Amino acid sequence: MNEENMEDVPEELNSEMRRERRNAADDYTVFVGNKPFMNYVTGVVMQFTTQGAKEVIIKGRGKFIARCVDIAEVSTKRFLENTVDVKGIKIDSEEFENKEGKQIRVSTIEITLIRR
Repeated sequence: MNEENMEDVPEELNSEMRRERRNAADDYTVFVGNKPFMNYVTGVVMQFTTQGAKEVIIKGRGKFIARCVDIAEVSTKRFLENTVDVKGIKIDSEEFENKEGKQIRVSTIEITLIRR
């Protein structure tokens, strides 16, 4: 997950996600949050063009799910036309306890793009 959309996550889960992200540093993954839209599109395009990625995963949760879809569509249909396809889409949800002790469930999405 991205720093901007982790504010409601309990600290123990928050640090676990950061550790998971560091361990997966070799993966070509874009975590979507509050940054400008084109920053994410540029990140996806750069991973395919300059870093030679064969596969890039776009991840987001909650209110950023629609943004993930838009990033994938703009990347594949406008900037990487005829070179990248959507390999798969994984949807899920995460459950955790908020500060008030209430169980919260947040939807997540992972869109995998692959070079043709």
